[in-house]
Amino acid sequence: MSVDAVREYLKKWGKDQAVREFSQSSATVELAAQAVGVIPARIAKTLSFLEKDGERALLLVAAGDARIDNPKYKHTFGCKAKMLSAGQVEELTGHAVGGVCPFANPRGKTDVYLDESLKRFSTVFPAAGSASSAVEMTCEELFSCSGAKGWVDVCKDWQENPAE
Repeated sequence: MSVDAVREYLKKWGKDQAVREFSQSSATVELAAQAVGVIPARIAKTLSFLEKDGERALLLVAAGDARIDNPKYKHTFGCKAKMLSAGQVEELTGHAVGGVCPFANPRGKTDVYLDESLKRFSTVFPAAGSASSAVEMTCEELFSCSGAKGWVDVCKDWQENPAE
């Protein structure tokens, strides 16, 4: 997948022109925050795990300052949080590590969930299909555009009201 594929995918919601590409890498939360010009918490990182069935990806979009809380994850999804290998990431999400996003994923290979840690921001910045891209969205837009199955509370260590 590429930024162009994500742009095409986002046309349906009128968000294709909101995709930003950078001359520097935005592959990590810190680099993305620098590229966009926001605090790291506003970066909507997409974490990729193996679904309980062992054959599909569970994509969890969380705030940049949030970390997985293993007991909460297991309680919510019925399995231990097992991250995908680099090969599985590309195979199941269609995106390379560093550019994984909740958009334009292969049908039937991923389920997307959004973590509550995102809701404290008016807008967030998920990747847009490459390690040097992002798109600004409200949480409602992110929910709609990603085809998320729901909101979950599976993260810890995030601040309720960080300085924006």
